[in-house]
Amino acid sequence: MLEAIKVPVLAESVADATLINWHIQPGQSVQEGDKLVDIETDKVVLEVVAPAAGTLVDILKKAGENVLSEEIIAHLDTSQLSIKTSDVPQPTSATHSSSPTLTPVKTSPAVRKMATEAGIDPASVPHRGDRVTKADLLQQVGGPAEIPPSSPPPKVLETPEPKKMPASPLVTSARHEERVPMTRLRKRASERLLAAQSEHAILTTFNEINMKAVMDLRNKYKDEFEKAHGTKLGFMSFFTKAVVAALQKFPIINASTEGDDIVYHGYYDIGIAVSSPRGLVVPILRDVDTMTLADIEKAIADFGKRAKDAQLTLEDLTGGTFTITNGGIFGSMLSTPILNPPQSAILGMHNIVERPIAENGQVVIRPIMYVALSYDHRLIDGRDAVQFLFMVKKEIEDPARLLLDL
Repeated sequence: MLEAIKVPVLAESVADATLINWHIQPGQSVQEGDKLVDIETDKVVLEVVAPAAGTLVDILKKAGENVLSEEIIAHLDTSQLSIKTSDVPQPTSATHSSSPTLTPVKTSPAVRKMATEAGIDPASVPHRGDRVTKADLLQQVGGPAEIPPSSPPPKVLETPEPKKMPASPLVTSARHEERVPMTRLRKRASERLLAAQSEHAILTTFNEINMKAVMDLRNKYKDEFEKAHGTKLGFMSFFTKAVVAALQKFPIINASTEGDDIVYHGYYDIGIAVSSPRGLVVPILRDVDTMTLADIEKAIADFGKRAKDAQLTLEDLTGGTFTITNGGIFGSMLSTPILNPPQSAILGMHNIVERPIAENGQVVIRPIMYVALSYDHRLIDGRDAVQFLFMVKKEIEDPARLLLDL
């Protein structure tokens, strides 16, 4: 029974996707749940797994090709049970009468497929070490002409004593270049950043925050907090709660534009920028006004782990009324963040550095963080933006305000 392997249903905002790489090739067996292929959209990487045990019959779309939602990309034969692709076939004496007992050897999936088509047990092929290569198999069957056309010829033939060649100037030169295509995530991010700058009147206001009070509070309770909640207490939860408190006082910062209309959002879905191997992504914390500091820290830690493992979903990255990005974890002192449309404002956090400041008429050393608020000046007046950022500053410099809802 043939079962069609389809592209997962993509979000309405995602027109198509790109196949990154196939983990299984035609002729190989899989078990239910085994990973078949990775598909990259503008926002996330989706994993397509085998719906049942079987053998991959064919691949209709190769790596690098674009695909559409629910498009058929391969077929799986589920008519009989299959073994794990990592299992090494056990040799039998029937394969080669001259070798009644054969020791299992290591092979790649491609070599096992070639050996099966040629009717040869890989363990009977003369080889060096504990692995049978394509070159070993080609020599056994008499050259590439005897291998079925479906199996590609090897790129490099192994020789018993490879000759040492002089290093290529292209590789060793300091002027070496490498050209690679942009990932869909990087291309989409580029498009959005250019669109944000060309379609919005972006202005940035700055302030500085004395982090001593919140650092003292964190240092006092971080061990007890982690023991009670099973997660570390960081600064991001304090800033997230401070942002929500300020958004409640200045709802225009939480609004967005649709055509000639201003849309005020009565909820607080905060995007938290996190790093992933494929670039920066912004998963969304929903209804943050109902979350505790522990809830926020757990959610952010989960986002970070899933971003690293490419496990974020489209739903995780969709929506949001305001964004927080922390360049300080990379050592940034000051920057001007760019809007994440359709949102109208974004807060940029930076590193904490001990600086001399005036306090009660005295010069003292305090841990200072510079913060920046970029906003769409078409919608938000400078007064609201400055007062919003100043309120965030007050909440962080006196964290008791967050607990007393002031």
